[in-house]
Amino acid sequence: MNLKLLLYFFTLSSALCYAGESPRYMRVLTKTQQDKLTPDEVVKRLKEGNKRFSANESTVRDHKTQIRKAVRGQFPKAVILSCVDSRVPVEDVFDQGIGDIFVARVAGNFVNTDILASMEYAAKVAGVKLVLVLGHESCGAVKAAVDDVKLGLITKLLKKIKPAVKAVQKAMGKKKLSSKDYEVVSKVCHTNVKFNIARIRNESKVLADLEKAGTIKIIGAVYDMPTGKVKFL
Repeated sequence: MNLKLLLYFFTLSSALCYAGESPRYMRVLTKTQQDKLTPDEVVKRLKEGNKRFSANESTVRDHKTQIRKAVRGQFPKAVILSCVDSRVPVEDVFDQGIGDIFVARVAGNFVNTDILASMEYAAKVAGVKLVLVLGHESCGAVKAAVDDVKLGLITKLLKKIKPAVKAVQKAMGKKKLSSKDYEVVSKVCHTNVKFNIARIRNESKVLADLEKAGTIKIIGAVYDMPTGKVKFL
């Protein structure tokens, strides 16, 4: 083997491996790589990442190197709106690293002016290709909204989820909704995701125009806690 080629492989393996450990991913997205991505490709990558996560095969990353490289700038592929629930670690769920995704979090994963503005920045300024609303099964905020909990400022927050509760109530007729009913909570969770996708399109002309132009996609998904799998809606 050519000496120069041998030296190259030795240097590469040394950079990727540490005392017998698994190879570590060191790169962060560049502007060129981000520009080449399509919304469909980003969806595909997130699905693949979740498949790795749920199979306990997540990527081993060299965070120290990635931190240094990310200082030069950020070129994420997606912005994800999630619930604050500590059991839904968004970057881990999609097996994403430093500089890969923007994450906005609020109990009940609903949009407001600040989150919409953050999404507009992510898409129009920072160049992400996907806006994803991520709900999750067994959501405490959804359960509280179903049970009409009254508690300080939480009461005002739950009003944001109430439209989804009312829609499910209408669909199920006179049956009294209860957070103890898994089917009810799941239906409200899915409906809430869909309602917030609609709100994004209706309340942000910037994002709606980008989607119409094919620059981004606006979609929803729901995380299943027992399996770690994400169902894209």
